[in-house]
Amino acid sequence: MAEYQQPLPEASTILTMGILSIVLTLFCCGPFGGIFGIIGLVKAKTAERLINENPGQYTDVSNVKTGKLLSYIGIAFAVIYLFLVILYFGTIAAILASGDFDSLQ
Repeated sequence: MAEYQQPLPEASTILTMGILSIVLTLFCCGPFGGIFGIIGLVKAKTAERLINENPGQYTDVSNVKTGKLLSYIGIAFAVIYLFLVILYFGTIAAILASGDFDSLQ
């Protein structure tokens, strides 16, 4: 007797959040794309709890795993981007504070 499998709630949302975290970090909003990565990870944790409670009952398990991985990658990109922005503006602030504008030529 085959058991009926139902789609995992919010599996496509988790995948979408992972994709958005990478795309927004790289092409648009910098570290703010990491927010979507965090949302994706929180939703993935909830989905994994459902999977562990009822193994074999849900489809789209691969979407959850892929979305979770993409969320981690998006958060890593956001952290790197944030570090580079801080370094960039810190360098500008140091140059302005030193008043040594001749060294820029």
